[in-house]
Amino acid sequence: MADAIRIDKLQKTFRLGFIPKTRPILKGISFSVREGEIFGYLGPNGAGKTTTIKCLLGLIHPDAGTIEIFGRSHLSPRSREPLGFLPENPYFYDYLTAREFLAFTADLFGLARKETGGRIARLLKLVGLERAADLPLRKFSRGMLQRAGLAQALINDPKLVILDEPLGGMDPLGRKEIRDIIVRFKDEGKTVFFTSHILQDIEMICDRVAIIVGGRIVKEGALRDLVSERVLFTEATVSGLFPDAFRGLAESVSVQGDRVLLRIFEESKVGEVLDLVRAHKGRLVSLSPRTETLEDIFVETVTRT
Repeated sequence: MADAIRIDKLQKTFRLGFIPKTRPILKGISFSVREGEIFGYLGPNGAGKTTTIKCLLGLIHPDAGTIEIFGRSHLSPRSREPLGFLPENPYFYDYLTAREFLAFTADLFGLARKETGGRIARLLKLVGLERAADLPLRKFSRGMLQRAGLAQALINDPKLVILDEPLGGMDPLGRKEIRDIIVRFKDEGKTVFFTSHILQDIEMICDRVAIIVGGRIVKEGALRDLVSERVLFTEATVSGLFPDAFRGLAESVSVQGDRVLLRIFEESKVGEVLDLVRAHKGRLVSLSPRTETLEDIFVETVTRT
């Protein structure tokens, strides 16, 4: 499978204020994004995620390294033709409506006006703004503005969609809808490169991820290879017994109403807990093995780096 993005030994340093002092942001990072995949780019604040995107888009120039988009140098205007981009903090003309904003964006791409009307209507429906299409953007909530920004990133029907924190400001329903849209991109053959602090969303939809810490890529790979299926502990919810009955069996015991919540780290003791519940005619409400998650990997990686 060909690469949609290939970054090799990318470096970027910024000057600080008026004094002759510099701060390295990107320290020779290298990774690739394959065509047709959803790629998550993770890292704490200040790690270099947005700087990477700005270099990729040609908004700032790296000090060293190479960037290729679909096999072409990122400096080539043709390499940016198939791109769609949603920045973390997009700027909107407050007094334009969503429909007018998308028409303005289409004009910037040089799209024929006879073709844009139907495309704009489809995009507004896709992002759930068809009912707010003629409302001024200054009346939009943060989540609605994110939807409008996503629609403008798609106005040119891009092959590669770059999204910087696309789920920011979204409620749970909105996040699910945007996740579904991103998955639909993949079904249409598009490549998606996006950053997010909401690791659960990344774990649900990404094929591969890279973690950047302090300007260096510290982990990269397929989620199925990074996230272990090893059971870390088992959570059990029981009713009909007193908490003291589980002394020595569970590392953590708490009470919630008439239920006892247990956290069991030794797998061999799970069976003993079940036997105890049966023997005392209690009720097992739930039993959930807790496996390693992307959040576990991220926290461990960041704290150890």
